[in-house]
Amino acid sequence: MASVYPCACGAPVAPPLLRGVPAEPITHRTWTDEWVTVRCTSCGRAGHWPQPELGCVCGSVLRIPVRPVDTATGHDPVFDHEPEPEPEPPEPVPGAPMHIPLPRTAAAPRPTFHPLTIRTTRDAVTAAALYLRWLGFHHVEQAEEQPASGIDLRGPEVVAQVDPTTSPTSLRDVECLWLNGLSSSAVSVFFSLAGYADDARARADDLGVPLFVLDLTGAPQPVNGPAEELISAGA
Repeated sequence: MASVYPCACGAPVAPPLLRGVPAEPITHRTWTDEWVTVRCTSCGRAGHWPQPELGCVCGSVLRIPVRPVDTATGHDPVFDHEPEPEPEPPEPVPGAPMHIPLPRTAAAPRPTFHPLTIRTTRDAVTAAALYLRWLGFHHVEQAEEQPASGIDLRGPEVVAQVDPTTSPTSLRDVECLWLNGLSSSAVSVFFSLAGYADDARARADDLGVPLFVLDLTGAPQPVNGPAEELISAGA
């Protein structure tokens, strides 16, 4: 069975295995071969996930075949299907009200976020922590010292990194944060003072990593679709 990872929508996702196709030994590794495109059956999002592998007792590593998704169209031959026709609306009953109001189920709006002015690196991390708590993440804790993993903030459902440098955040930093999120089954969120390199932003969109830019007032601004979704839906 392939490993299960969390989609950005929260649903568990596992690469669909191809039945009856033999596994192939891995003799040479490339970045492209290490990842497969998988569709989430809950929200339809196409994301990149680690290629399933199997270690043999002889020492060889085998690549397990998975059902591919058409990267050009995003179509999955099993996931895609013709939509069922919508049922015809019932005929109105004479004397019945035209509309029955439903009970209010929308969540109460969040209060206004009060940012923290950034003067130091520590201030930037604190501002990001305040924002994550405002989004609804609980028990967000700051690292006492900069850890080797680069993760500045952790909570039961989130890991976050804050880049306080004057250079745009790199592709490698975004991918490392995403892998840390996978290993912790948590949402990965990045904050940067200088923005992001173009390839880092493109990769974050593919992986569903929310990206925010911090200004000196301490107010994070979303810079990609996953960040906008996180603000809209909350934790």
